[in-house]
Amino acid sequence: MIGDILGAGIYALVGEVSGEVGGAIWTAFVAALALATLTAFAYAELVTKYPRAGGSATYAQRAFGIEFVTFMVAFAVMCSGIASASTLSRAFAGDYLSEFVDLPLVGAAIGFILVVAAVNLRGIGESVKLNVALTAIEVTGLLLIVAIGVAALGEGSGDFSRNFEFKDGEGVVAAIVGGTALAFYALIGFEDSVNVAEETRDPRGSYPRALFTGLAVAGVLYLLVTLTASLVVPTGTLAGSDAPLLEVVKEGPLGLSTRLFAFIALMAVANSALINMIMASRIVYGMADQGIVPGFLGRLLEGRRTPWAAIALTTGIAIVLISTGDLGTLADTTVLLLLVVFTVVNVSVLVLRRDDVEDAHFRAPTPVPVLGAAVSVALIAHTVSDDASVVLRAALLLLAGVALFGVMRLSLRSSRG
Repeated sequence: MIGDILGAGIYALVGEVSGEVGGAIWTAFVAALALATLTAFAYAELVTKYPRAGGSATYAQRAFGIEFVTFMVAFAVMCSGIASASTLSRAFAGDYLSEFVDLPLVGAAIGFILVVAAVNLRGIGESVKLNVALTAIEVTGLLLIVAIGVAALGEGSGDFSRNFEFKDGEGVVAAIVGGTALAFYALIGFEDSVNVAEETRDPRGSYPRALFTGLAVAGVLYLLVTLTASLVVPTGTLAGSDAPLLEVVKEGPLGLSTRLFAFIALMAVANSALINMIMASRIVYGMADQGIVPGFLGRLLEGRRTPWAAIALTTGIAIVLISTGDLGTLADTTVLLLLVVFTVVNVSVLVLRRDDVEDAHFRAPTPVPVLGAAVSVALIAHTVSDDASVVLRAALLLLAGVALFGVMRLSLRSSRG
């Protein structure tokens, strides 16, 4: 579970959050952790209540029984995966990659996503050992940052007061809210774990513990990393970098190899991007297999049995996003799409309270999903009023889903007629 939550977002977005909040980066991450925890309660109840039901779209179908809502939830999850991979592609092609080679950012990001597509086409054999190894590498990089912070405090070379400075011209609440959506990007991933819950021996007993433990570990680690970042690096330097933790390594007291840390970061980013694109392409393939989207999107590569048409579609969308959005915009687009999904999931918990099941299950206190839905809606409203480019990208993606749903319904009616 920790591996699902810990990802590359923290490597890429500390600087972007600093630009929104100021030096008090940790406040936005604490707020984002609180939001994630609220929605985690909803998933914990739904997973333990329906341990063989997988995914947000399934919960929406159980709660509302409306095909359009179910489709749009699945489509939003798919689009969030593509937007996330696009975010990570730009992070990969930025200052971390520049430690090894200087390439045009957009060209390198597109090249990276094409390599991800090639690996996706070849097929991925998931294993617990591989997941543990990759998680260990990501955690090692973050622990190195924490070690730099401890050393800086010990020798008095940092400026801890920056951790309590907010962006000039912004009120404290406005600054925190402005950075929370970006910070939330670093905590997403727990919602994907519901898809493998039924493979665990005792999901009703083990899933809530694993979920909340994972969030707690990630939250503490992110808190220490963000405190260190502001302690060691001036806010302006952080805000201007798309490899903010590399700036910590450069200015920190331990003299760590910047190339070694850049390599760790690139591995974390590449792994997260690949996981997102695998998820997105498999959602498209699954919908094609069920006749929800055009059947040709379910075509498989001969010999590899990988969904080449779905991979081509999702990669094409990612290229468009990479070419038209910067790091912060794409991260906000990812979060906006997921906030829509989280709103539906929190409401689904309340609706499904009327559905009694025989087996005991985790039950969230009623105010928690209510607050989770309300906070999600509030952040959606803030994003809508704050950044038109984010809203435009998310709206265009969702409108494409509406159009696709309409075409498929008309096609189904014509075939029946």
